[in-house]
Amino acid sequence: MSSIARDDPPPPRYTQAGRASIAYQVIGEGPDVVLVPGFLDHLEAIWQDPGFADFSRRVASFARLTAFDKRGTGMSDRLPSGEELRLDERMDDIRAVMDAVEIKRAVLLAQADGVPLATVFAATFPDRVSGLIAYAASARMLPEAGYCTGLPPAQWEEQLDILEGRWGDPDQPAGIEVITPSRVNDSAWRSMLARIQRLTFSPPTARAYQRMVVYQDIRDVLPAVDVPTLVLHRQGDLMYPVDQGRWYAEHIAGARFVELPGEDHFTMAGTVEEIEEFVTGQRGRATPDTALATILFTDIVDSTQSAAAAGDRRWRELLDLHDAMVRRQLERFCGREIKHTGDGFLATFDGPARAIEAAWAIRDGSQALDLEIRAGLHTGVIELRGSDVSGTAVNLAARVQAAARPSEVLVSRTVADLLAGASFTFTDRGSQELKGVPGVWQLFSVA
Repeated sequence: MSSIARDDPPPPRYTQAGRASIAYQVIGEGPDVVLVPGFLDHLEAIWQDPGFADFSRRVASFARLTAFDKRGTGMSDRLPSGEELRLDERMDDIRAVMDAVEIKRAVLLAQADGVPLATVFAATFPDRVSGLIAYAASARMLPEAGYCTGLPPAQWEEQLDILEGRWGDPDQPAGIEVITPSRVNDSAWRSMLARIQRLTFSPPTARAYQRMVVYQDIRDVLPAVDVPTLVLHRQGDLMYPVDQGRWYAEHIAGARFVELPGEDHFTMAGTVEEIEEFVTGQRGRATPDTALATILFTDIVDSTQSAAAAGDRRWRELLDLHDAMVRRQLERFCGREIKHTGDGFLATFDGPARAIEAAWAIRDGSQALDLEIRAGLHTGVIELRGSDVSGTAVNLAARVQAAARPSEVLVSRTVADLLAGASFTFTDRGSQELKGVPGVWQLFSVA
């Protein structure tokens, strides 16, 4: 169950929890970690986010990671109309999945509104839980005397109206301003987030579920938690204020609280080393700084023949004009030049849409100079090494570029999936084996 291709999510499986079929998936080997998901919950769609995919694979490098869709969400059974989510039945989901994977005890890794469920499970079944990791934890969302954090009910009801009205909206998906404030202007992320929302819930169900979350209160349960507990919380989390996470940790005996930088609620970036140390007792070998990026490689077609035909002096002039044009387009589309490769460029972008637009502009600018280029793009996690970048994603982008035809902008399926629903036309160029990169990769030409 742990051997999968780099960009393929683990195959979903099903088990029965009472009346409900629960979807789950398993990746990796080692100590057992069960992921109790938050509000956005669809086993296959969530893997479209490269950040989540990278996080899952890094956890799976030292643990066997089991994830599932809570009943009523994602690929698990929807609830009959009007039926409420009962906490005891939702705990059955965790137990059923653990039994299906033959897990006797596991660390529960809970996210946001999955934290109350995991907390109650840990307190009720300590014999099945070896530890609890709570990311973006809250024991109660509403303020009251002695608990002065969170929005009052009237403001929450207003927010629930907005949530239902914008749920799955590709232009302005619900809650993007507080879920990922740093990515509000990223059109590819807006489209992806909207799709995950639509696959997780219908708008009325999303409102009903979030209302249940808002009115939950597990404060009395916290003293009963008697397993090692790690609480991770972002300093600037706008959805779950850091004071709520700190309060949660203070009321579980022996819990360790770690405050993380940043304000994006959705991302788990920067948590893996803490999780590994908690699960294995050892912090992993220091890894290079990493970032999610879209990598662009360009190359002039038949440069050797063109140089011979133009002559040395004219060829140098053409190259100077070409290089100046490329750098203007990189600046125009917020790209970062990594290196000049002699006949082309390696650059990175913070989003695939701008990278494609830059590739088009470079192609058109090259044609104006009577030159042809080929361009290749892939989105993935890169390793930052000073001014240079490396990693599998970089190697893959180079191979995609090498497979492109003259004047073609060729992209990996990852790029195409990130831009699903956006105003780009992708033509399937089939699945190919790329030299030096394991697996078979589906490529698309962008028209």
